[in-house]
Amino acid sequence: MERYVSELLTFLSVEVAVLLTAATPIIELRGAIPVGISLGLSPLHSLFLSLLGSMIPVPIILLSIVPVFNHLKRVGFLRTFIEKITERSLRGNGEKIEKYGAWALVLIVAIPLPGTGVWSGSLIAALLNMRFRWAFPAIFAGNVIAGVLVAGLSYGAFSFFRP
Repeated sequence: MERYVSELLTFLSVEVAVLLTAATPIIELRGAIPVGISLGLSPLHSLFLSLLGSMIPVPIILLSIVPVFNHLKRVGFLRTFIEKITERSLRGNGEKIEKYGAWALVLIVAIPLPGTGVWSGSLIAALLNMRFRWAFPAIFAGNVIAGVLVAGLSYGAFSFFRP
């Protein structure tokens, strides 16, 4: 019985590690899927956990980042920092989302490159006051596309090195 509990905890710790890795900024799903595969999870299992983990911060960002930024702007030394984050986030991508709406948000999140992903997409959508009912599904759709691309590439890369 002890052995089964130990194996279950080990397996769950791998799953939690993938879930939390996917929820972190910068790394997100793009790093969590290869981590999950390298830890022995199937590509589909790793994809599912990574999608779930990477979507955890989305509603929090969409619903709370603007009020938080507005509050932080009142603190003198943070004002410039918040304005730089806002300006950098909206530069280039903000105009595309304002012009093409949710479809542009899907593409920005779907492209598996640095500086794109759910954190960036959520921040841009929140700063542009995009409605939650449009932003969340667009971010999810882009995340699924990115996840399928990354899982396919990761599985191909890992299977290339197998005997």
